[in-house]
Amino acid sequence: MGQTEMLCGPILQMKYFFYLSLCLAVLVTGCNNNNSEESNSIYIGGQINNPETDYVVISKENETIDTLYLDEKNQFGKEFTNLGSGIYTFRHPPESQIIYTEPGDSIVIWLNTMSFDESLNFSGDGYEKSDFLLDMFLKNQKNNDLILTYYKIEPTEFAKMTDSIKADRIKDLEELQEKNDFSEDFLNIARASISYEYYDLRERYTFLIRKYYNNFAEKIPEDFNNYREDINFNNEELQDYYVYTNLIDDYLRSKSIEHCLKEHGDKKKCLNINTFSNIERRILLIDSLSTIEPLKNEFLDRLSAQAITMSESEERLDSVLSLLEKVDYSRIESARELAQIQKNYFVGTSLNSLNAENTEGKILSYSEIINKPTITYAWSLYAPTHHRWQHHIIKDLQKKYPELDFLGVNIDLGEREEWLRTLETFGYDKNNEFQITKRSSSKETYKKYLNKVFFVAANGDIVKGDLQLGTPEFEDQILEFLNK
Repeated sequence: MGQTEMLCGPILQMKYFFYLSLCLAVLVTGCNNNNSEESNSIYIGGQINNPETDYVVISKENETIDTLYLDEKNQFGKEFTNLGSGIYTFRHPPESQIIYTEPGDSIVIWLNTMSFDESLNFSGDGYEKSDFLLDMFLKNQKNNDLILTYYKIEPTEFAKMTDSIKADRIKDLEELQEKNDFSEDFLNIARASISYEYYDLRERYTFLIRKYYNNFAEKIPEDFNNYREDINFNNEELQDYYVYTNLIDDYLRSKSIEHCLKEHGDKKKCLNINTFSNIERRILLIDSLSTIEPLKNEFLDRLSAQAITMSESEERLDSVLSLLEKVDYSRIESARELAQIQKNYFVGTSLNSLNAENTEGKILSYSEIINKPTITYAWSLYAPTHHRWQHHIIKDLQKKYPELDFLGVNIDLGEREEWLRTLETFGYDKNNEFQITKRSSSKETYKKYLNKVFFVAANGDIVKGDLQLGTPEFEDQILEFLNK
């Protein structure tokens, strides 16, 4: 079998099999120089259907390796001679996914941006490794939905369920190993991904039943969280891997709550993950547990933004900045800039003087937009999974609470055409969509508000601002807002 046949054979299994010719074209133009079984180079190429931009980015550990531009057929490809084995991030803004590759591999990627993760297909020499990690991602996404049902069962039953999921993953990997003879480097990462998914399911369950089913929390077996002893917070190979970072995130949350309960015993206060004491504990924990700067900064970025955007007094902002100085946060200046912006969003502050642009291109003040109790939420083109999730929830809330206005505020300054195209693509209600305008701060700064929701009175004053969309208690907070 020739190289082209070997690389394109797996494409026949693709949902969009009629795109086989595209793979052939990519390989003929991009892979012919990589035909030696002893090659130490890595080829990465493919095709993007319905591209959002004219390029893809290959990166590792938050460092860009190369930007590959699409040709007139929306194809890309390059042979790399100096890449080592490991996880790489493949990014076609605003979406991204990981791939695993090692010297000698020729990875061909096909995807349709209309359904990025679900349409993503790999082929070529070594494609099975990336395919396994993608399959893990899709299964893990399903678990994210199922966990909201799983946490309502008793701990012993949940333990059996997670044991079964882990056993199935291991079996799948062993079967693939028999067919492909994976390298030990990849096997270590694949096994770790299975373990960390298993750990994370238990971490999330521990949090959810402690918060919503405390009678189950008392039944958690003593060894339920014993896996914590095996977590390596300094695994450089996995620092780009979402399963690993998700587990660390949930671990920090659980440990901060446990610390609070031990010190104070106030369940309601301790389970509020937006309090300064909770966020402070998580910041101090990641600072003490990890020595990997990019990984540590990823969490410090997120936690500092959460602490600042949930602050409702200058004293609290000062406390947050002092904490960040204490852990020697490298991006302290951006935190200070965000703190200055947050002063405009304290409870009791009026939004009336701020401006936004509607879909017809008219710039309006919030005093012209808001005329009844309103909930505002921020979203970005560059967080597509997030904005689809936001709008799905908002659509349901609009039906339940017609007495409220729900305003979507896009934060991508200066990207009007892209914003309008996204509204059209996803069918969002243009009457309730605005884009910020006439703001001096950077788009990166406003991204920090993507998880924040404001309850605003009919007169434009902020009534509540320490809220996050989608929490189980969110509708209780809506009812409280309406009854004031």
